[in-house]
Amino acid sequence: MPLKYLHTMVRVKDLEKSIAFYELLGLKQTRRYDNEGGRFSLIFLAPPGQEECPVELTYNWDGDEGLPSDSRHFGHLAYEVDNIYETCQFLMDNGVTINRPPRDGRMAFVRSPDNVSIELLQAGTALEPAEPWTSMENTGSW
Repeated sequence: MPLKYLHTMVRVKDLEKSIAFYELLGLKQTRRYDNEGGRFSLIFLAPPGQEECPVELTYNWDGDEGLPSDSRHFGHLAYEVDNIYETCQFLMDNGVTINRPPRDGRMAFVRSPDNVSIELLQAGTALEPAEPWTSMENTGSW
């Protein structure tokens, strides 16, 4: 039986804040569906050139009191980056907490405004360990 990846869906509480976060990661909106009858919006974002690998943000217009919760049951989204140190610095400069710094030059974790865990992985081989990352402690859970 053939199988094709379609997307990963996450529910969001503040749509604009969530879109801004995923755009900081470099994702671009590929499509949007607003359903008046169901009172929800579906926003699909993907890395440029990888439109077949989107994350779907589901926003309920009337709110969702269960959000944000810990979301650890979800797991995480994972994205490869060209330079983990530059990516983490850019995110920090824009107010994103680096929950698990890239001490090993290979892997870091951040969380979206809706508490979704995002894994960032260095493309190719790990970068040489460097400060301030090697001595930076974990913050919260990831």
